[in-house]
Amino acid sequence: MTKKVEYLQGSDLDLLICHTCKKVCHRALNDCDRCGTKLRDRDHSSIQKAWALLITAAIMLVPANYYPISIITKQGKETEDTIFTGILHTIDLGMIPIAIILFIASILVPWLKILGLITYLSAISFNLPLPKRVLMKGFHIIEWIGRWSMLDLCVISLTVALVNMGQLLDAQAGPAATPFALVILFTQLAAKVLDTRLLWDKVETEHDSKRNA
Repeated sequence: MTKKVEYLQGSDLDLLICHTCKKVCHRALNDCDRCGTKLRDRDHSSIQKAWALLITAAIMLVPANYYPISIITKQGKETEDTIFTGILHTIDLGMIPIAIILFIASILVPWLKILGLITYLSAISFNLPLPKRVLMKGFHIIEWIGRWSMLDLCVISLTVALVNMGQLLDAQAGPAATPFALVILFTQLAAKVLDTRLLWDKVETEHDSKRNA
């Protein structure tokens, strides 16, 4: 014989957590009695904000990968590289470890962030039967790895700043640099604006708990 384990949340007990000092306060209080910060309940509009930012990032991903991200001028001859062809040229030069790092930071991470956020937002928006603890761990990973997406832009910035020898050798950022930076910015903002407490309100707890005999 099995029975469903019931869990109570702070909202069920009229409790709210202060976003500044993390003190648990009663809903009747307008301000935190420790630090004075105004208490906020669930931000349901954050779902729409996160979806809008995520869709924009997905659209920006197209020109970021289609147009050249770097333009190298060597002895009067220009060579344009997209993110992918730049990685291939790095492999041709025998710098396999650097190529792997660039592939992970510039292609794998942005795509995984977008797919991960789509899964996370879909679980909230459509009440998908997915384990909440797994989703939260994935969400924290997305936040942590997001900073490494800037690696490609950092390499381009250093190259542009250090390599400038006129017609002999010159490096410039290509038109894809801006949309690529926007992809990183919008995915980071999508993760930041979302009220993660909504996940625990929308998804069933039975997918996370073990059933007791």
